[in-house]
Amino acid sequence: MAAVLPRTTTSDAPASAPARKAAAPATGLALAALATLVWSGSFVTSRGLHDSVPPVQHAFWRWVIALLAVAPFGARQAWRQRRLLRRHARYVLLASLLGVATYNTLVNQAGLTTPAATMGLIMAASPVLMAVFERLGGVRLGARRTTGLLIACAGVTLLFGGGTAFSPGNLWMVAAACCFAGYSALLRRRPVELHGTGFLFATFLTGAVLLLPAQAVSVTVQGSFHPTPATVLPLLYVGVASSAVAFFAWNRAIALVGATRAGIVYHLQPVCVALLSWAVLGERTGLPQLLSMALILGGVVLGAGSRR
Repeated sequence: MAAVLPRTTTSDAPASAPARKAAAPATGLALAALATLVWSGSFVTSRGLHDSVPPVQHAFWRWVIALLAVAPFGARQAWRQRRLLRRHARYVLLASLLGVATYNTLVNQAGLTTPAATMGLIMAASPVLMAVFERLGGVRLGARRTTGLLIACAGVTLLFGGGTAFSPGNLWMVAAACCFAGYSALLRRRPVELHGTGFLFATFLTGAVLLLPAQAVSVTVQGSFHPTPATVLPLLYVGVASSAVAFFAWNRAIALVGATRAGIVYHLQPVCVALLSWAVLGERTGLPQLLSMALILGGVVLGAGSRR
């Protein structure tokens, strides 16, 4: 919901536009960091709920809660944009399928067997896929950003030891990383007339509807989970913070700095997830993980700078 700003004089306008343009990269990177930090907690909840809430039901109720959280801000805007949403129905459907319905369901499925820290490090590979998608779309990455990506990738690769890289849970996470990278690259091509909260509401609603058949099957076959503070509070976190807040921040970040540059910041996620999983779930972090985190952080610092 846009705030009403006071009128500016003609002399003020030329000075304010360059200032806003100069602040955009910093704002975009800050929003990407916020989304990454909040999303890190969702990997911990996926792992923490693996034995109490089935993956599909976890995803479905996440988006129902997110839909309710966004509705006061996005429902009216989505209604005003209904003709635009119908015109771009294929785009909205694809974004909802990749970023809402499929991605989080795959993450929850991986959480059945894969530690949260490992889930975070595999997801750190998704910015590489974002960069590939953007490069295929004609975006030049630049030497500095490419070097930062390679260093961060080296940190991720270092963690793939012990012969468990191709376990079922890890493969589910690889599929999730592909979906998220595709969603992020797709955001760069979002029609400019589709505004933020209205677009979010439309994708959340479409994603929840897409999950309805799987939700019905899960309830029939696996039974409903028992709502207790231990299940409801994590679902509220992923529904409000990890969905409504983080997706809005991420979408805005990509609009300001692009998927590749935001993706560099996303490499911070395994660091955040490792720390949270250690504090909340008691998962240990050893020397190889710490060395990998150092490489990832170095790649983020190098690659998040201006393109050249």
